[in-house]
Amino acid sequence: MSPICHLPPGAEENLGLLLGLARARIISTLEGELAGNGLAINHTQYAALKRLAQCGALSPTELAQALGHDAGAMTRVLDGLAEKGYVRREPNPDDRRGVRVIPTEAGAALWAQMRGCGERTMARALSDLGENERAALRDMLKRIIAALAPPEHLT
Repeated sequence: MSPICHLPPGAEENLGLLLGLARARIISTLEGELAGNGLAINHTQYAALKRLAQCGALSPTELAQALGHDAGAMTRVLDGLAEKGYVRREPNPDDRRGVRVIPTEAGAALWAQMRGCGERTMARALSDLGENERAALRDMLKRIIAALAPPEHLT
C-alpha cells in the first residue's frame, strides 16, 4: 500500500476532511488529465456533459440538482458550454415556460474524448484498492449519502 502523505495535521482522524481532500484531488487530477489531452474544459463542465450523456435532455434545474449547484451557477456553466457549441437549449415540450438542455454533436464528440480522461483518473484514484475494497467503499459511500438524504415529505 502507498503511504499516506501530504495530509494536513489532524486529517487522518477527520473523515469530513479526508472526503473533501479526496474529492479535491480527484477533481484536480481530472482537470490535469483534460488539459493534458488538449481539452479546455473544467470539472463542472465535464460533470454537466457527463450527466447529459447519461440522461439525455434535462432542464437546467434538473441538471443543477443532479450536480449539487444552484441555478445561477448552472446558468453560467450552460452559457459557457453553449458558447463553445457543446450544448443547446430548446423549448421543453412538456412545459412551455421551460427549456431542456441537449448536447450538440460537438458536445457528444467531446464527451467521447473526455470519458477516457475520467476513467483514467478514477483508475488512478482507486489503483491501491482491491476489488473487494472498491465494492466496500462504494457501499459505504452510498450508505452515507442515504443517511444524509433529506427526509421525504408526506403530502
